[in-house]
Amino acid sequence: MAIKATMNWGLSEELKAAFTNITPVERPSVIGAKIQDPNWLAGFTSAEGCLFVDIFKSNTKVGVAVKLIFKLTQHSRDLALMQSLVDYLGCGNVYAYGTAVDYKITKFVDLTEKVLPLFEKYSLQGVKLLDYLDFVKVIELMKNKEHLTAEGLDQIRKIKAGMNRGR
Repeated sequence: MAIKATMNWGLSEELKAAFTNITPVERPSVIGAKIQDPNWLAGFTSAEGCLFVDIFKSNTKVGVAVKLIFKLTQHSRDLALMQSLVDYLGCGNVYAYGTAVDYKITKFVDLTEKVLPLFEKYSLQGVKLLDYLDFVKVIELMKNKEHLTAEGLDQIRKIKAGMNRGR
């Protein structure tokens, strides 16, 4: 219980009432966090990452635009780790808000030249691999400019609908 009390959400009110003498374990501070191994990053992404296809209204010929997002989110205490991702991958930005921090890559060239080669060599696992494979399909459609046509957008919408929580 002492470990659970230390975790992000802590103990529920029921657990606090049932375990009144629990003292949360002190969390160690991580100083100088650096990514040492690309396999670690692939595993971290498999657990905590999001590959997202955003379709939004735009003043384009088809009335919408497509934006691809690679995102990792952590508690704000892991800000240094998230900032180290910018150095490690040579792209992306870190955004802090409340008690959370996001690392995001949205530039198409960074996604195609840095993220895709990383995960081609160091494979994601589980359901995240399936999301990655769908993400790659959307990238290919966009490379071929199919996102600028109604038919291509329909394909992208179908792929998007089956990703993440839609799987």
